[in-house]
This record gives sequence, structure tokens and C-alpha cells, in this order.
Amino acid sequence: MSAPKQTKPMAAGGDDFSLKAILPPLMAIIVAMIMVILDSTVVNNAIPKLVEYFDTDLKTIQWTVTGYTLALSAVIPLAGWMTDKFGSKQIFMITIALFTIGSVLCGIAQTPEQLILYRIIQGLGGGMVGPIGMTMVFKLAPPERRGSIMGLLGIPMLIAPAFGPVLSGWLVDSVSWHWIFIINLPIGIIAIILGYKYLPKSNRHAAPHLDLIGMCLAPIAFSMLAYGVSEGGTSWSSTSTITGLTVGGIALILFIFVELGQKQPLLELKVFKSSDFTRSIILTWVVQLALFGAMLIVPLYLQGVMHYTALETGWILMPYALCAAIGMPISGRLFDKIGARPLAFAGLAVVSISLFILSGISVDTSLWVIILCICIMGLGMGFSMMPLNTHVLNSAPRRLVSRVTPLTTAAQQVVVSFAVAGLTGYLTSQITSHAASAGADANPLNAVVAGYGDTFFLSACLTTAGVALSLLLRKPKQQEEDGTAGGHNPDPEMMMGH
Repeated sequence: MSAPKQTKPMAAGGDDFSLKAILPPLMAIIVAMIMVILDSTVVNNAIPKLVEYFDTDLKTIQWTVTGYTLALSAVIPLAGWMTDKFGSKQIFMITIALFTIGSVLCGIAQTPEQLILYRIIQGLGGGMVGPIGMTMVFKLAPPERRGSIMGLLGIPMLIAPAFGPVLSGWLVDSVSWHWIFIINLPIGIIAIILGYKYLPKSNRHAAPHLDLIGMCLAPIAFSMLAYGVSEGGTSWSSTSTITGLTVGGIALILFIFVELGQKQPLLELKVFKSSDFTRSIILTWVVQLALFGAMLIVPLYLQGVMHYTALETGWILMPYALCAAIGMPISGRLFDKIGARPLAFAGLAVVSISLFILSGISVDTSLWVIILCICIMGLGMGFSMMPLNTHVLNSAPRRLVSRVTPLTTAAQQVVVSFAVAGLTGYLTSQITSHAASAGADANPLNAVVAGYGDTFFLSACLTTAGVALSLLLRKPKQQEEDGTAGGHNPDPEMMMGH
């Protein structure tokens, strides 16, 4: 996507650039990103309260997370096309407004079905905020200052995961669960006002061909597969499971064939011809399945079994994000020296150890043991995820690198939806199974704890598989046909793709 030079935030060029000059538009982007990232973290902590309020089961409420992530994955690849067609400022403002409206609707939802629908509306708005916001920042700053300016975007990415569960817990305990969504209204209004006033106007460009068939097939494939995985947690032979997996599988196969035949596909699947890329992206998916699923289960255990309040749970979960924030910059510096393989191996190994410890959880397990495991998981995630994500980009053929970020970002949301659907379904089925085998006279709490232990064990096994796969990573081979002669690296602004 071509990017016209923006002169509004700079007085006369790169020499006159100052942070003060671009601070107002930068604040508009940061406020919007904080709002969206916060929303991704606050809901997990509120799930037990939502189950209680709507008098429903976990399998139903988990779709408030699954539906949201699937909606994110559906619109992320469209961000480049939309900004070309309508202008980045206009689309950025529209997506913030859509997210804010969806948030208010979530706050007044009367049934689980309404809440799931409104969360999908939220996701359709929130999915584009991040990629469009990052691209606008690259346009605002001159090339020689982009690194430091992009570092400011790390603020919401560190603050939101750390304080999201705490904010969620305080609102759920002291006010009402409705406010974890309604609080986005004033934040969204502030972001819209700042954006309207300070974001530079953007020109429209000739938009490339839009892959309409891919747009239709992708949501059907991923949502039906997630539904099938969710139902499979209860019974893999049930009609609903078979239907979901069959419809989703057929749609996925059709989607793959359509994308491979398109000149400008929604997702660039030709990149999987690179064996280095395929190995690294599969490893990333395995890690995400284990980590994101496990971090959804932990707050359920703390509130449902140990009877901590939502606010207390938020404080207990904070060390995870803080330890991840410690690990990320360290792994970033080490990556340049030793590559991804040792970092991924070490990070995933400690995550596996923490999950295996949690798999032996009992009613007598100390809170400090759980906090220690949470810290280890956060540190392991910080050490492994950044090197893996960077390795994925380095493994892609250079001529396709601008199309890789939409693919990997959308795929991450799909994998997270599978993790949430699969592990919550598995947790429910294991609790039911242990309760049935224990008999009517047994303590029902023991069956619940055993179900959580089984779920943590499954996550531990997935992570252990990731440890083994990390040994297959190698330094990517640069291919001449990739068009990188001369060592040209694509502008990160292009990473959003179409």
C-alpha cells in the first residue's frame, strides 16, 4: 500500500521533527489501542460472574471470547484494502466508533445470545484499530525516528494486559460487570475527538481487487471448526461436533483452493511453501493454544474453586503480564545474538514445567504455588513469543513479507478462539466425567479440581510438543528468487498488507 508523505505533524521535514509535534495524533492512536487491548483482557476475569448472572454454563459464555476473536480475525486482513479505498483516518475513526457502539450494546445485553452478538460487533471494529494505528504511526514519524516512536506504542501493550484483570475485577466486584464494557464509552469518545482533531488527513488510493469469496468462506470455516472443537470437548461423536467439523473442514478446503488461485488473496497462503516458515508458524500456533487457553482457565479456577473475588484474581494475575514484560526486551536483545531456537526452547521448557506443576493441583495447593507458576509462565512467554514472531517474519520469502503480518495476526485470533473453545469444552467434560466416576457420596469439589488438573495437563502436553518442535528451528535461508538482492528490507509500514 503506497503511503503519501504526511507533512502536517512536522514543521519542515525530518530536521525539525519533535515528539511534541506528533504527540496529539499519537495520543489519539494510543488511547484507541489501550481501549481495544484492555477489552481483550478484562473479559476473561469476568467470565465466572457472567456465567452466574445469565444463569448459563461455561460453554455458552466462552463464546463471548471465541466470537470476539473470530470477528477480529475476519477483519484484520481487510485493513489495508479499507484504508486504500476510504483513507486511513476515516476508517480508523469508523472502527473506533463501531467498537464503542458494540461496547455499549454489550453493557446492556439481556441474554447470553445478545452478549455474544454484541461482542462480535465489538470485534469487527476492534480488529482494524491495531494494524491501522501502527501504520499511521509509521507515516507520522520520519524513518530515523520510527524506532523510538514505535516504542511509545509499547505503552498500551504493556499496561493493558497488566492492569486489565485488576480493572475488570474492581468493576465486577464494586460496581457491575456491565461497566467492563460501558467504560469504553468515554474512552471511545475521547479517542474519536482526538482523532478527528489531530490525525492528519489521508488520501485515498486505488484499492486492489477484493477477495469476496475468501471473505465469505473464511468466517464460515473458522467459526464452524471452533464450534466443532467446542462441542468435541463433550463428545467427539455427537451430531453437533460432526456437523461443525464437517462444514468447517469443507469450507476450509474450499478457502485454501480459492486463496491459492487468487492474484490478490485475502490471506497469502503461498508463504507456506517455505519449510522454515511452516515450521515456525506451526510452533507458534502450538504455543498459543497452550498459553492462551491456560490463562483463561486460571481465573476460572481462582474464582470458582478458591473463591477469590474478581478483584483479588486480577491482582493475582498481574505478575503474568509483568514477568512477560521483563522477558520480552531481554529476549529481543538475545535474539540478535543467538537466534530463536535456544530462546524458544528455554522459554517453552519453563512454561511446560509450570503447567505440569499446575496439572497436579489439589484443594490444598497453596496460592503461592499458583502465583509462582503464573510468574514462570509469563517469563517463559516473554522469552519465547517475541523470538518466535520475529523468526516467522524472517522465515517468509521477502517478496511476500508484506502479506505475512495479516496472515499471522488473523491466524493468531483463530488459534486463540480454538484454544478457548477446546479447553473450556474439555474442562467441562472432565469435571462431568470425574463427578460421575466418583459417585454421589464424594466431595464434588474434588471432581472439579481434578477436571482443572486434566486441563492443565493437556496444556502442558501441548507446550512440551512445542519444546520438541523448537529443536527443528533453523536460521532461515535467503532465497534469490525472493528478490532481496542488495539486502533490501521492506518498510515495516508495509507489514499491514491487504
